[in-house]
Amino acid sequence: MQYGICNLSIVPLRIDPSDTSELVTQVLYGEFFKVLEQRKSWSRIRLAYDNYEGWIDNKQYVEISKENYTEVTSQDHLLSTDLIEYVQDENDQLYTIPIGSSLNGLDLLNHSFDGNSSAERQDKSKLIKTAFLYLNAPYLWGGKTPFGIDCSGFTQMVYKLNGYHLLRDASQQATQGHALSFIEESEPGDLAFFDNAEGAITHVGIIMEDNYIIHAHGKVRIDRLDHSGIYNTDKRLHTHKLRVIKKII
Repeated sequence: MQYGICNLSIVPLRIDPSDTSELVTQVLYGEFFKVLEQRKSWSRIRLAYDNYEGWIDNKQYVEISKENYTEVTSQDHLLSTDLIEYVQDENDQLYTIPIGSSLNGLDLLNHSFDGNSSAERQDKSKLIKTAFLYLNAPYLWGGKTPFGIDCSGFTQMVYKLNGYHLLRDASQQATQGHALSFIEESEPGDLAFFDNAEGAITHVGIIMEDNYIIHAHGKVRIDRLDHSGIYNTDKRLHTHKLRVIKKII
């Protein structure tokens, strides 16, 4: 088994080993992973944080030892907390990194960092404040940054930045926590899940006060939430059908 670390800011993880293949998620700076299969130009990997799998370009990561992988993955996640920051290599070259980048592997990469970071678990009340950092970020299937993000990437990153672990997809996140019977039982920071006509969970958002929800739909936006689902105030119609509300924390 081989192991790797992402040494660049935002690297695509694809469903097949091709630059034209579907983006399934992104690998942010400092993320660690197992290399499941290695080909000439591409590697199939499994991310340490959420066990998500896909193909990464071999030019966009650095191999590390099993010992280093075991050591860093046993540590608390030290994350960058500013929207955009920089790390510096041994040649004084700068690399931009987005919010939520992992800083646990700085020594392995011979990089230095002097920005803001946190490894502490925050109070649940901080979730909405963090969510607002992504407000108006454009929707991007597979995205995990303020420059493009999908609905479950948004919820995962908001929770991650506050020290809580969520899986990657909305359907996976819906298996976590415990269900609430009514919207009235929810509190800011709880998650609302929505399904399609076939009953598959396809969307997730973060509940706010006074029956509002912040979610990624076209962009990260705020809409009304009622017992039917999400009411889009711009379109004046319901865009998502409510399936279940989950309390994760």
